[in-house]
Amino acid sequence: MQGIHLISNGRLTENDLQFVPENIDKVDFIHLREKTKTAKEIVEMIDLLVESGVPADRIIINDRVDVAWVKKCKGVQLAFHSIPVADVKNSFPIRIGKSVHSLVEAIAAEQNGADFLLYGHIFPSNSKQGIEPRGVAALTELTENVSIPVIAIGGITELNMSEVLDAGASGVAIMSGVWDAEDPTNALKCYRKVFDKRKEGHLD
Repeated sequence: MQGIHLISNGRLTENDLQFVPENIDKVDFIHLREKTKTAKEIVEMIDLLVESGVPADRIIINDRVDVAWVKKCKGVQLAFHSIPVADVKNSFPIRIGKSVHSLVEAIAAEQNGADFLLYGHIFPSNSKQGIEPRGVAALTELTENVSIPVIAIGGITELNMSEVLDAGASGVAIMSGVWDAEDPTNALKCYRKVFDKRKEGHLD
């Protein structure tokens, strides 16, 4: 699950969705996190992406295990309100991500069968105003105490991404940093450049 995870912002239009296939070379996984949409609407979004050239095995669906399974997506991202990890593990042979906010939650998720974790928020974030960020030190402690990939989220920019990766994160999840950018394509290029340089060991 290493790489750049682009998270949808819950307000995606058909035009927004077209951005994904046009920039799939800069993204490793696209998460459809559209909480207000029906299962049918999410299926239509997946079909549009696949028909536009996005492989289903690079799509991760938030919460809806049934949709992820039926459409043969890469996996499902479970939230605190989702079906428990262990129940999904026992019922669906699918890659399972779990959103966690503490070391205790992370360890429990791994023990219950999660394949990867989404952890944050790391830095101050517009979507988490007034809530203290968890910070790089907490991320480091978490990555040192679990053996599954950890994807960091929250306030991550091309300027601080190397700190997150140096803390042991396998990847970064980006939402407003792309969707709210003046030039989303250029923003994604910057994230990709930093990640690839870090991967190659060329960062100063």
